[in-house]
Amino acid sequence: MIMKKFLFLVCIVAFSSFDSVKTLKGTWEFRGSIFNGKRDGAPKEYTLQRKYSDSQYDAFLLEKGEKTVKFESGKYQLKGDTCLETQTFSAQPTKLKGVTVHYWYTVRHDSLILRAKLPNGMMEEDYWKRVK
Repeated sequence: MIMKKFLFLVCIVAFSSFDSVKTLKGTWEFRGSIFNGKRDGAPKEYTLQRKYSDSQYDAFLLEKGEKTVKFESGKYQLKGDTCLETQTFSAQPTKLKGVTVHYWYTVRHDSLILRAKLPNGMMEEDYWKRVK
């Protein structure tokens, strides 16, 4: 009986940990990705950042000596282990504007991992580090 109670408590703690993150609020820096099985590091010439509020994000390209460029915006919602992301602005041509992408997300300490099967069938896994 004591073992059943212990297992029950362990399950409650494990499942409640999925709801511990309610927002991605803060500034996150891109650290690399895996796209269709091919690993690619973060660019060395510039930095990519995302600034999240409670329900929206803006993405920026920062290059030393240059003006910061906003290249993407969107809205997002966290539900369990899923981040529903809808792009609302892109400085580049895209087929994802207005399309909601379902990312499986993980936040551990200062790291964010976003994984998805994109609408075109490609697999994407992005790594971000919280900087603010």
